[in-house]
Amino acid sequence: MLIHRSVLPLIVLIAAGAFCPALLPASDRPNVLFIISDDLNTRIGCYGDPQVQTPNLDALAQRGVRFEHAYCQYPLCGPSRNSMLTGLYPNQTGILVNAAIFRQSIPEQVSLPQAFRRAGYFAARIGKLYHYHVPRSMGTNGNDDPASWEMEINPAGCDRLIEQPDIFSLREGSFGGTLSWYASPRSDEQHTDGMMADEACWVLERCARRDDRPFFLAVGMYRPHTPYVAPKKYFDLYDVDQMPVVQNVQEDIQDVPEAALLSQKKEQDKLTDSLRRECIQAYYASTSFMDAQVGKILAKLDELGLADDTIVVFTSDHGYHLGEKNLWQKMSLFEQSARVPLIIAAPGRQSAVASEAPVGLVDLYPTLTELCDVPTPSPITGQSLVPMLNDPTEPGRGWSITQVRRTQKKQAYMGYSLRTPRFRYTRWDDAKRGVELYDHAADPLEHTNLADQPEFASVCQELENTLSDAISVASSDGETPKIKHPQYLPILIDP
Repeated sequence: MLIHRSVLPLIVLIAAGAFCPALLPASDRPNVLFIISDDLNTRIGCYGDPQVQTPNLDALAQRGVRFEHAYCQYPLCGPSRNSMLTGLYPNQTGILVNAAIFRQSIPEQVSLPQAFRRAGYFAARIGKLYHYHVPRSMGTNGNDDPASWEMEINPAGCDRLIEQPDIFSLREGSFGGTLSWYASPRSDEQHTDGMMADEACWVLERCARRDDRPFFLAVGMYRPHTPYVAPKKYFDLYDVDQMPVVQNVQEDIQDVPEAALLSQKKEQDKLTDSLRRECIQAYYASTSFMDAQVGKILAKLDELGLADDTIVVFTSDHGYHLGEKNLWQKMSLFEQSARVPLIIAAPGRQSAVASEAPVGLVDLYPTLTELCDVPTPSPITGQSLVPMLNDPTEPGRGWSITQVRRTQKKQAYMGYSLRTPRFRYTRWDDAKRGVELYDHAADPLEHTNLADQPEFASVCQELENTLSDAISVASSDGETPKIKHPQYLPILIDP
């Protein structure tokens, strides 16, 4: 276990007090337990998957609001997490790649946990919240932001330190960005996510012993990110011969623009149906393993009597393909890559209900600050989800957008996708490289692109107008901030 605390000169600590607003009594302010999984799609029980076993997430959904249509703002770890933790869209953070952080482009922005620190909360991080290179950065601070946390805990388990030579990969020796997996003979407690669950329980015990400060505890699980490493008992939950292999992919992609499929990787051509089933089994096993660690943390929250005073958030940084349209992993603008699970269990709010409103990870910042009466700094672009927590029929903004940058022949361009309650509308390079329209009322798997059908011309135009307005909201003054300091140096700014 590695524990890193930000060590500040006394003068900085004194100066920081000048920025703290008047605080409500600690007893009047709820705690926040923020749990984020890595590369998790909505193939979990409470989202209707009949195979994947996630009893702890299913139980959490019974305690709160399940957002059926929640979306990341960029289907890649670093840009998505920077957007979520700043309350700004990727065009506003300037972070469109993994190994970067918003301090390089908008250094004065106050992050979500930093806002809680400034309001007097104890803010701690365990594992991955900002971007990490998985698995090589596991056990370190990764691309972290010291201003966000009062305590950082960075375990590294057997999956990082011992088992790497045993992991199967489609590219030998490559794990983080390549389909790779291993059924481990070692126990939960020896794996990084298992160690993080134990550390989270330790932090909760510490917090339960004092009531003068509420806490903001963020736990960033690594699974089911590749390599899909989990104890063998979780693999045994799934019969590899029963794993669902997507069929008729070549027929499905005939009406799809080339740009939409550029997240494919060459080594994935090696996949046979047998390897596909093994891969999906490993992904499901890693998901169930992660769920078990979440269950351990939630059980400790209940045991310590903290549940009634703690807002619990569970989500993922983006979705994940498992063979749909011959795509695997992330970086597409289809539903499987853009959609994320999002559960918010807030004491005194709705429970065991679902909200159908399209929402984004960018909305978590203003939601949590409102729920906890924490001053929300400006600018923050997301919408508050508190109305949906009070009444799940509230429509909210009515849309969510996801974007991704492509590069072909050294030319970069953007794809934007608008999700409304009924439609997904996507355009590539201002429509010069293709347009897609999917009617989720009739086609939830997005098999049929309706963009060229005359009877949907007016729908496309209406959605194009909405998308243009949404991009304006997500771009502020229209200028995407530049990364001013390519070599990121962690600097504590205005704690």
